[in-house]
Amino acid sequence: MKTFEIDRDVMEIAGRYQKAKEYLLPILQELVGKKGYLTEKIIRDVAKEMNISPNEVYGVATFYSFIKTKPTGKYVIRICQTIGCDLAGKDELIKALEKELRVKCSGTTDDMMFTLEKTNCIGMCDQGPAMLINDEVYARMDSKKAVELVKEYKAKENS
Repeated sequence: MKTFEIDRDVMEIAGRYQKAKEYLLPILQELVGKKGYLTEKIIRDVAKEMNISPNEVYGVATFYSFIKTKPTGKYVIRICQTIGCDLAGKDELIKALEKELRVKCSGTTDDMMFTLEKTNCIGMCDQGPAMLINDEVYARMDSKKAVELVKEYKAKENS
């Protein structure tokens, strides 16, 4: 019979939060920070360690756009999709980035360098269109600035 081993990181991180259900989100955030994304096994391990259902863990994980349940690029580009950014031109921004990266929104480049996705409000409604690259905020973007920014990130990786 196969034994069920819980991931050490899950045990350590959940243990620091006393395995309390109200800390599920920060636990998942830490695990994504450490692992990159949550695998099915990690979701099951968190559920077992915290004595809650895997569906509950999965529901929380998939509700928040910053909790990843699949691999993403090294740089995750998130375009704000609120009405303010929509009116300020976020669609043109997305089209330009899709062309530059050769990937559709919600996709990841073949080299796993960039993931392009939409996200809900990032708190920059008065400075739209706004976007994030990982944790860096970029406001008052236009297509040209966004493409130049991506080129800078590419150059940084190639230097």
